[in-house]
Amino acid sequence: MKKIFIIIIATAISAIGCSSDTPKNTQFTPSGSNDDTNDSFILDPNDTQNYMVNPNATQETVALFYNLKTLSKDKFIIGQQDAFNSFYNNNQGDSDIKKITGHDPGLLGSDFMFITDDNNDETASNWFYQQEQKIISDAIEAYNKGLVNAFSWHFREPYEGNSFYVSEMTDFQINNAFQSILPGGTNHEYYKQKLDKVAQITNNLIGDDGKKIPIIFRPFHEFDGHWFWWGKPYCTANQYKQLWQFTVTYLKDTKNVDNMLFAFSPDNQFSTASEYLERYPGDNYVDILGMDNYGDFNNQGEIGVTNANNKLQIISNLAKEKVKIAALTETGYAVTPGQNSPIQNLYSNNIYNAITNNNNEIAFMMFWNNTENSYYTPIPGMSDATDFIQFTEKTKSVLENNMPNMYQLP
Repeated sequence: MKKIFIIIIATAISAIGCSSDTPKNTQFTPSGSNDDTNDSFILDPNDTQNYMVNPNATQETVALFYNLKTLSKDKFIIGQQDAFNSFYNNNQGDSDIKKITGHDPGLLGSDFMFITDDNNDETASNWFYQQEQKIISDAIEAYNKGLVNAFSWHFREPYEGNSFYVSEMTDFQINNAFQSILPGGTNHEYYKQKLDKVAQITNNLIGDDGKKIPIIFRPFHEFDGHWFWWGKPYCTANQYKQLWQFTVTYLKDTKNVDNMLFAFSPDNQFSTASEYLERYPGDNYVDILGMDNYGDFNNQGEIGVTNANNKLQIISNLAKEKVKIAALTETGYAVTPGQNSPIQNLYSNNIYNAITNNNNEIAFMMFWNNTENSYYTPIPGMSDATDFIQFTEKTKSVLENNMPNMYQLP
């Protein structure tokens, strides 16, 4: 029997997204990219499904893939995790990005963590179920506004369901958690039950137009790090690929989820295309090539900008070659007054240039969530507010107000 472990802390989400990697200071040149990448390639709407994981995807999901790929030629969408329910200083109401710019972000980040928690008994008084309902409501609101929805999954280890950080797990859990959910493993049926819940939620996300809401699903992220139990030290490359392939196949073919794009996103622990692809499960299982990167923006100056841009260039080139979508799936720098001060020109120079230099084609980027005590995106009155506004007003930046129709093919 699994131990019931409830932590009812509204700010629990805030500790989730940031990786604990040590920033790298070395410069490098992207390698492994194809110099013959066809920059003139234009995706035909009628051919789009041929490049997607799911040949039976809904029309709106096909349109989302097409429009993300097309938009990335000269624009990128600005997103934020939990933008509709997590705020600096707990100042509820409009998203913090809307408070400062007048517009919501173009992408909303959510998480299946509380939805799939062992303690979610799906009763109205249950705190975890209440979070599930909030997340569903937010995703519907985002779709109705024309935003893109992206879901990560901080999946708790399968033995006692307490944590996803190895620092909070027993040696036995660390050494066995990943293998136990593989086909034939002792917790494989348990894992399928969690996927059943993911499928149930996704299949029943319906917009005001009566159509299923497409989402980006980004499981087992930052897998090249050591802080999550699915990280590189705790499973082989073949095991990681096997789990990814099973997950996609089960959702797509067994549970008939046809409104999901699949995003592959290591942390920034690579400097070549071959390193990036070390655990890549194959083109038939991935729609979006992403990267989480906090370290290169943590007071690394222009060296960090160059490093981040080089890594995004690797991803961008691979996305061109494979006809996939490239993205900066998590990033930012947490400002905590009295502890971490704002970085001058972080947004309008460092992050913007890292994304756009060298003609990178990045479809979207996502800041992590603001909390009561710290922020990744400033609010009015902060010393870096003007810098952030300038970032959102640059030529390639896209917020809600200048989003194209992401769910309709031309």
